[in-house]
Amino acid sequence: MVWLRHFRVLAFVGAVLCVPGAMFGQARQAGHFGFDEAGMDRSVRPGDDFYAYANGTWAKTTPIAPDHSTVSLFTRMADTNSARVRDILDSARRDPSSRMGAAYASYLDHDRVEHLGMAPLQPWLRRVFAVQDLAAYRALLPDALRLGIALPVGIDVQPDDGDPDSYVAIVSQAGLGMPDRSYYLSDDKPLPDTRAHYEAWMARTLELAGQRGAAKRAHAVMAFETAVAKISWTPVQNRDAARTYNPTTLGALDAALPHLGVATLLGHTTNDATRVVVMQPDAVAAIDKLTADTPVAVLRDALLIQSVHAYADELPDAVADADFAFFGKVIDGSERREPREQRAVGFAVDSVPDDVGRAYVARWFTPETKAAALDMVKGIIAAMDRRIDALDWMAPATKLRAHAKLRNFTPRIGYPDRWHDYRELVMRPDDLVGNAMRARQWRHDWDLGRIGKSVYRWEWTTTPMTVDAFANYPTVAITFPAAILQPPFFDPHADAAVNYGGIGAVIGHELSHQFDDQGAKYDEHGRLATWWTPGDIAAFRSRTNALVRQFDQYEPLPGLHVNGRLTLGENIADLAGLTVAYDAYKGSPDGRAAAVLDGFTGDQRFFLGWAQLWRYRYRDADLRRRLLTNGHSPGAQRVWTMRNLDSWNAAFDVGPGMRLYLPKAERVRIW
Repeated sequence: MVWLRHFRVLAFVGAVLCVPGAMFGQARQAGHFGFDEAGMDRSVRPGDDFYAYANGTWAKTTPIAPDHSTVSLFTRMADTNSARVRDILDSARRDPSSRMGAAYASYLDHDRVEHLGMAPLQPWLRRVFAVQDLAAYRALLPDALRLGIALPVGIDVQPDDGDPDSYVAIVSQAGLGMPDRSYYLSDDKPLPDTRAHYEAWMARTLELAGQRGAAKRAHAVMAFETAVAKISWTPVQNRDAARTYNPTTLGALDAALPHLGVATLLGHTTNDATRVVVMQPDAVAAIDKLTADTPVAVLRDALLIQSVHAYADELPDAVADADFAFFGKVIDGSERREPREQRAVGFAVDSVPDDVGRAYVARWFTPETKAAALDMVKGIIAAMDRRIDALDWMAPATKLRAHAKLRNFTPRIGYPDRWHDYRELVMRPDDLVGNAMRARQWRHDWDLGRIGKSVYRWEWTTTPMTVDAFANYPTVAITFPAAILQPPFFDPHADAAVNYGGIGAVIGHELSHQFDDQGAKYDEHGRLATWWTPGDIAAFRSRTNALVRQFDQYEPLPGLHVNGRLTLGENIADLAGLTVAYDAYKGSPDGRAAAVLDGFTGDQRFFLGWAQLWRYRYRDADLRRRLLTNGHSPGAQRVWTMRNLDSWNAAFDVGPGMRLYLPKAERVRIW
């Protein structure tokens, strides 16, 4: 998948890496104080390009692996940790009672996958082939949804923004096989060529499914998806929490969408009075009408293509390689697939994540690390509390509510307090496609079974093996999986300045998401509500609009700028996270008595710690996709946000004539 992140769950990096980095408690990997000085380019003045100053040699000398679309500290951590997860799974596959061992073994059995060919998917494909009219198409959609096959509309279950103690079904626009509507509608290079490659991939997929006349049929599906793209909302529109919250009843929605049958999609656990939320009402209604106006043969072919795509990685190489040739090479820019052993790890984690997670934290996550991380979270929250008191633009009554929101925070460190029970989920070492189907059906049934129930506060939306961090608005929670609590993000034995600039800024980032341009719309109970005064809102927008303009100026690819409005929430969180983490550092005993190490002051090491996190190199295709669709700015621009901090300017003696210098009046100050 492109993202493992819901629109209400804010990720630190935006792209989840399912098999993350290095072991905990190991010797520090970067310098003797936690920063890799060898990766610097000291020929660059810090005030001209702090990213290049801190990371320039690393960027020049670090290649992107052929099976990767990027290289970064995140991918390096993922690759290192993949071997450790694989070690767990290699032991588990020798245990006949192990679900994760069976899942892993089934993926590794390449000879059996090739021998079976398309046969494991044929029973489902025959059901798709049998569709002859709109009624039959509609009747098949619930089973397709259970199998994880993409449909013209999306169905999700999340805490209700209007009633955050309960789960609600969420209906959203879907129907696009490429990452975003711009891939269908923009004539900017190389998107027209991308469309041609996509249509060719669809034709090849139809051929692999045994269909004739594939080119003409793929062209018709392309026309259908292009029509969907034209009526779909943009990424900027989709990140507006208020605009995408449109509650109604299932009965009313089903009447408004007579062709897709949302009630049937949601199953027997619902009735006409069941509350549902529609994210893009006009787009969803237009997609419903479009399906009725589209020949059923085209709808059937679209479903057929998505069915093969959903299971391509579990099918023979002829299918998987064709799928990768478009999504891996054209969309992401990777040169080849990951080794099968590494993909097998990912499959096992996807199939039974909590089985793997429980074994992982028992082996690789220490109580010492968890306690140290929790202490730092508490310190960052206290620093944010102090900053709220010092704000000159927020009304006193609003400050009281902001303090209350901080008190209600739930920091989740390392791993959940409770694990999912997979006793009813069968994994077989000789049934790869069946394992994938059963795992997706289990997840689907679990999700839909939550509709209308009280929120499971113990449940995480990620795994302990994920190198990322998350904020969730309705639950007022911030989550730090075990995998991100390691060098270079966090090392309890490393220099405090680098720790605060690393994991401290990550903590501040996630914390401040609850007060970014969307998180600020949720009150201390996680309810979507207006709790700021009009004056607060106006002052906040004035500051955030300045940040939009600042990031709009950056041009990571020729002719393609950062979208300051799309990335606003993450840019606010980066700026606020750095600001709050710096305050926490300076208020700590280590910050008050910081020594000079290797010629760097404590303040300088703090900012170097932040810059080191964003050592990123992208293939152009991957960077383009991120700029068009992702709410996160590229690594260099995330580093540059420190130009707004007086403390960074002072630490590196930044002044007029330097490219990153901003006069004090132009520095954006929010929290």
